[in-house]
Amino acid sequence: MAHKAIFRRATAGVGVGESLGSYRGWPGTGLAVVTALLACAIAAGPASAREPDDPIRLVYSEGDVAGITRILSPDGAKTIGTIEYRQHRRGDRLTAVRVAHFGDGSSDEDRAEARVGKTLEALRGRSIIRDLHGTPVVDITIDVASGRVTGFWGIGEERETYDERVELTAGTYWGPLVAIVVKNFDRNASEGRLVFSMVVLTPKPRVLNMELVRGDATALKRSGGRVAVVPLAMRPTINFIVDPILQWLAPESQFFVTPGTPPALARFAGPRNYAGQMIRIE
Repeated sequence: MAHKAIFRRATAGVGVGESLGSYRGWPGTGLAVVTALLACAIAAGPASAREPDDPIRLVYSEGDVAGITRILSPDGAKTIGTIEYRQHRRGDRLTAVRVAHFGDGSSDEDRAEARVGKTLEALRGRSIIRDLHGTPVVDITIDVASGRVTGFWGIGEERETYDERVELTAGTYWGPLVAIVVKNFDRNASEGRLVFSMVVLTPKPRVLNMELVRGDATALKRSGGRVAVVPLAMRPTINFIVDPILQWLAPESQFFVTPGTPPALARFAGPRNYAGQMIRIE
């Protein structure tokens, strides 16, 4: 039976008739793993006013990238998965595929296509979430040009199908595209804060305004010394006092980047998804 997805920008929460229990235990979009192979280049530059829906202005030219990295437990002591990332550019079209495989057999797969030049303009993509048996439990396709999201979430009799039209601008991001937003933080931020639109699975698709906020410079312990880093916190812009349910669904993520030209991602700490599984990437 067709089911209209609930899309709410900035004031999104649990929809009418939805139970909190329906969200627990579902693999999400993998907000953490979007940072897997991020060559995080946060270059200083003058920031001018921009709206959340405006495309992100690019500092560095995106090109071909491929590799594998580990996913760690929250304390960094154990490897719990790996991420395979492939990015290819042809002309002004950039395609990226990121697949996170976890030790229990589950996986998060995100695909994105964008137009790149002076700005990052999202075009289309897909997110597939598989459980520990390899069975798809979420499969969502995003078409920015037509403003359409289609797919399903759930298994068996609990499966719900989507075919929803929603406002999606070229400045709406998800999956690997979020990593590029982080890379270009300083070029787009105003007073240490950058707001952008994002497609999020909870597991139902929602379009939310997210913000990246720069924290105070600090340092991380490393073998043989310490590494200077600047933290960037990512969270929904919604007031958690007004919507505490969303705080439960969307715990804060932390990116730690080292200074340099370009800077590099030293650590990611946060949820694998909105079900609350915490992970670390270094």
